[in-house]
Amino acid sequence: MAEEFVIPFTKEKVRVEDKRLINNRTVDVNQLVPIKYNWAWQYYLDGCANHWMPQEVSMQRDIEQWKDPKGFTEDERRVIQRNLGFFTTADTLVANNLVLAIYRHITAPECRQYLLRQVFEEAIHTHAYQYIPQSLGMDEASLYNMYREIPSIHDKAEFEARLTVDLMRPDFKADTLDGRQRLVSNLIGYFAIMEGIFFYTAFVMLLSFGRQNRLPGACEQIQYILRDESMHMNFGLELINGIRAENPEIWTDEFQEEIINKFKRGVDLEIAYGHDCLPNGMLGLTHDMLDEYVRYVANRRMETLKLPLLFDNPGNPFPWMSEIIDLRKEKNFFETTVTEYQVGSSLSWD
Repeated sequence: MAEEFVIPFTKEKVRVEDKRLINNRTVDVNQLVPIKYNWAWQYYLDGCANHWMPQEVSMQRDIEQWKDPKGFTEDERRVIQRNLGFFTTADTLVANNLVLAIYRHITAPECRQYLLRQVFEEAIHTHAYQYIPQSLGMDEASLYNMYREIPSIHDKAEFEARLTVDLMRPDFKADTLDGRQRLVSNLIGYFAIMEGIFFYTAFVMLLSFGRQNRLPGACEQIQYILRDESMHMNFGLELINGIRAENPEIWTDEFQEEIINKFKRGVDLEIAYGHDCLPNGMLGLTHDMLDEYVRYVANRRMETLKLPLLFDNPGNPFPWMSEIIDLRKEKNFFETTVTEYQVGSSLSWD
């Protein structure tokens, strides 16, 4: 899209009715105003209000607990390290997809503004997943290589990386029907499945330690990451629905079946990942609970996208997850420090 940087010489003002989410070749993408997609601009403002940095969170109690030989069982240490191993590269995959594959195809400046904020937040999350294991004295090289060594982590990363490669092919164009469908497939893969399903089993397992006042600093950071990711996911789902509304021809029966199968594959991968991380029940968690939770969140994402649901009324075994996101300017969920987030209560974890 190098042509977008060739500034046309014209006195014509940008009209709000001419703006589109993708494939807009007639409106200058450098002009934010007039804003058409107010929901996207609000996401940007909310994201800025939710700003935080990892090094602001003390890890002292975590270090003391982790160094205690009796502080954690072997299975508990496995759960923590496997989930950190997944997350160390997961947010990098998301950021790479945004920068290399997505941003150039979104032509609404207000949506681009939020995507820029999201990229920065992914960098903060990557920072946090480096800061936590470094503070605890873990083998960081081992954690960072898990996505190439552990099948359950590798398979999730491979599922997502292929979507990025698809959009980076030299012949890819978003102005064809197939191109628009590939773009939306990528958005669904990352916003609805990666950030909407793949992250949530790991969040449950790690935050369960915080509910026992263990690893409070790490869990405080993960709480903030969960809140950020909830916003990313909701923005992405709204973007997908907006693109579909402006391009109804993409939503064919065949394409919907493809997306449904993608969700099925995502659920299978996430259930396998949960079993691998948690070979034995602990922390009040069981395989049945994690499996049901994966099916529950998958249904919620599909419902938002107006797709047929895969599962028959799975329940939510972890209602406390929504409490973490709903916190506002008050004591954080793990009762460590006072948070100053301004908009937490306006976020929906769905």
